[in-house]
Amino acid sequence: MTSIPSPTSPTSPRPYPPRDYTLTGESSRQAVEAGLAAAEWYHTEVPRKVMKELMTRTDQPALRDTILWVALHVVFGGLAAWLSWTGHVLWSLPFWIAYGVLYGSACDSRWHECGHGTAFRTPWMNDVVYHIASFQVMRNPVNWRWSHARHHTDTIIVGRDAEIAWMHPIKLGLKALAYVGIVDAWNSFKVLWRNARGELSADEKDYIPESEWPKVIFWARVHMTIYGLTALVALGMLLGGQGWRALLPFMLIGLPRLYGCWHMVMTGLLQHGGLAEDVLDHRLNSRTVYMNPVSRWIYWNMNYHVEHHMFPMVPYHALPKLHEVVKHDLPTPNPSIWAAYREMFQAVMRQRREPGYYLQRQLPPTARPYKNELHQAVPERAPA
Repeated sequence: MTSIPSPTSPTSPRPYPPRDYTLTGESSRQAVEAGLAAAEWYHTEVPRKVMKELMTRTDQPALRDTILWVALHVVFGGLAAWLSWTGHVLWSLPFWIAYGVLYGSACDSRWHECGHGTAFRTPWMNDVVYHIASFQVMRNPVNWRWSHARHHTDTIIVGRDAEIAWMHPIKLGLKALAYVGIVDAWNSFKVLWRNARGELSADEKDYIPESEWPKVIFWARVHMTIYGLTALVALGMLLGGQGWRALLPFMLIGLPRLYGCWHMVMTGLLQHGGLAEDVLDHRLNSRTVYMNPVSRWIYWNMNYHVEHHMFPMVPYHALPKLHEVVKHDLPTPNPSIWAAYREMFQAVMRQRREPGYYLQRQLPPTARPYKNELHQAVPERAPA
């Protein structure tokens, strides 16, 4: 078996080779040769009966959360639009902020869980919420269903995973811009526009079966049609003498992806930031963080991210129970979002100085060792 390049360390000063994050380049070939593609991953042992109970699907939790999610859209969006229309713009700001988070951040977890088909027991309910949330987050629902399947098969395997957020060398300026969604939304819009024209990239063709390509084009055109209709409504309002009020259709559809995405980015960057590439142990490349109840509701418990990657078919509402079952075998979770960012930022800044470095967190005495035997050398641990 071909080994992947070892990280830089004091005893191994050779430069770390540049990585090709495309799915059709040299890194992809190396990953396949190294046995990292569709490989066997480490899993914490869970009794069969317990796992069967945890994987039980039901409609009730997701129905409750989805009804609340939709109702809050109506309440906050309606109040924000009404206050803005009547000239009370400053009073409308808190409602726009709340609406933006519901639209531009909570959509990500709804897209994610319904894409797994685990949020609801009833398949069509998963599909309906999945398509709505995919539109809100500006993702082609077909592309991302298949890219996320690859993400779980080859998590943070360079040249295989299409969803690696922290690519090296890390560009901190782009990461900062992600909190306002400008670059990400524009790139997503360009993908939708390209797909709507009938074009798929080489990477998309790598992880999307050819039989699904017509669906890629169809749903891209649906999304672009909705944006086009929104623009026509805004133009009609402008020509009708409504002035700045012509922005309101965009404030309700489209722009929340920019001004409301900050919570999605805040939580999403923690999932794998500062951790390992090219390993077959989710304890090395994923992070679990304890969060407040509001963030957990917005995020649908994806803060239990090691657990989710180990057992992706466990529904979001059962992840806290799963965490209690497996936590003896996992690194101690970060106690808060702030603590997780402090740890991640230290590791990321070190990665900028030492390409190839990653944070390997301490396992409890009850845990089995990390599955990192594919490395030629064990990376240096980060300072406590």
